[in-house]
Amino acid sequence: MTALTRRRDRERQECWHIFYGDIQVGMIAERSGIPASADRWGWTLGFTPPPHCANRAQGTAADFETARAAFEAAWLNFLSGCTEDDFRAYRRQQAFTNWKYTMWERGCRLPTQNESGRSTCFCGAPLDAASFTAHVYAAHMTAEEPAQ
Repeated sequence: MTALTRRRDRERQECWHIFYGDIQVGMIAERSGIPASADRWGWTLGFTPPPHCANRAQGTAADFETARAAFEAAWLNFLSGCTEDDFRAYRRQQAFTNWKYTMWERGCRLPTQNESGRSTCFCGAPLDAASFTAHVYAAHMTAEEPAQ
């Protein structure tokens, strides 16, 4: 099974993003704006393939190690309900979203934004409304890491 890894947030000093392979599945961070008597750390868990949109977990803890342990316990429960298809669907959605924003950043229109239903990808490939998603997945989706 793929191990969970954490990466420090570049902008928040006491914040870690939690990854399962190539997929961000949660975060553990020091909470701000809370009373001194409240738990100092918080964690959230979840990602958004269609079957899991509503399945999220979160909690608080007095210290980082307790928050990490609670996150890992919740993750094992969450993971038992996931399939490889869930991870694949998430990766495909991420690839499409990244492609769409790159198109817009480079001033390219999507085929669905033109009356003709045609456009040109930022990579130079011709696109049409009927088949552009296949192009995105074939040409712009990075290799999948096995999730389970």
